[in-house]
Amino acid sequence: MEAFEYASPTSLNEALGLLGPDWNQAEVLAGGTDLISLMKDYVASPKRVVNVKNIKDLGGIHKNASGVRIGATVTSDELASSALIRAEYPSLVTAALGITSPQLRNMGTIGGDLCQRPRCWYYRLGYGLLAMKDGKSLVPNGENRYHAIFGGGPAYFVSASSYGPALIALGAKVKLASKSGSRELEVEKFFVIPQSESDREIALKPDEIVTEILIPPAHGARNATYEVRHREAIADWPLATASVSLHMSGSKISHARIVMGHVAPTPWVAASAEKILVGKSLSESVAEDAGKAAVEGAQPLSQNGYKVQLAKVAVKRALLATTGKA
Repeated sequence: MEAFEYASPTSLNEALGLLGPDWNQAEVLAGGTDLISLMKDYVASPKRVVNVKNIKDLGGIHKNASGVRIGATVTSDELASSALIRAEYPSLVTAALGITSPQLRNMGTIGGDLCQRPRCWYYRLGYGLLAMKDGKSLVPNGENRYHAIFGGGPAYFVSASSYGPALIALGAKVKLASKSGSRELEVEKFFVIPQSESDREIALKPDEIVTEILIPPAHGARNATYEVRHREAIADWPLATASVSLHMSGSKISHARIVMGHVAPTPWVAASAEKILVGKSLSESVAEDAGKAAVEGAQPLSQNGYKVQLAKVAVKRALLATTGKA
């Protein structure tokens, strides 16, 4: 990797002062499970790496009247082990345990998960975020079996975030800080589809740090995550996932959120599937109908048509998991 300056501040204000106006000047290091590999492959070559692991204000899981605050440096292991998260947000626990490597769960952070770069092999091999050559993307007619079935380009990678779908389904917000102040953004709006190579796939600016995730009270809402994988291996990612959150009025669904993962450049909200659930009792047939509705409009590429069926199944089983019937 390229030589770089290393800084390990102990306060957020100090860390913010070490960032710059562009990504080449500085990158934030939390668990390092993604950044280090990017640097080793020369995909990222920041002049400075700012380690935020020693900033105590970025850690911890706390509950208050507004909901639950999860510090950005909370690890996946801490998340999966939290009695509070296990009791109210099982969809997050499933997502955390889906990271099958104990090493990655102990090092990787929730903030880093939201900010990690695409796993697309074109991007990782240096072809750029959109994998363009001679004005055309290499993906649609290339090796695309793990790429997007939603979005329609120009980006065809899939969002790598394990927690994004669940957090969106739960209505969470992310808090971002810079020297000029802080702002809160819905997690759904944190993820964006880049339109050019100069864009990023998240709304974070080079001079900002993710400081915490804010989840509203569950109020008894049923929530679950279901992942479809080729195998459970240390470095394996899901082929398709679904996270759901259901608010009930008696036995009827009064409000639903369904968000699919690993099928689009952002976590993909299945709005049509959400609508057909409202006013109905959840049954296997209703869950199956929602799965079918969720994949309407999918645009598979030359090698990834199988993902349509996997996404449909993930939605159905995530819904049934809220009742213990998956």
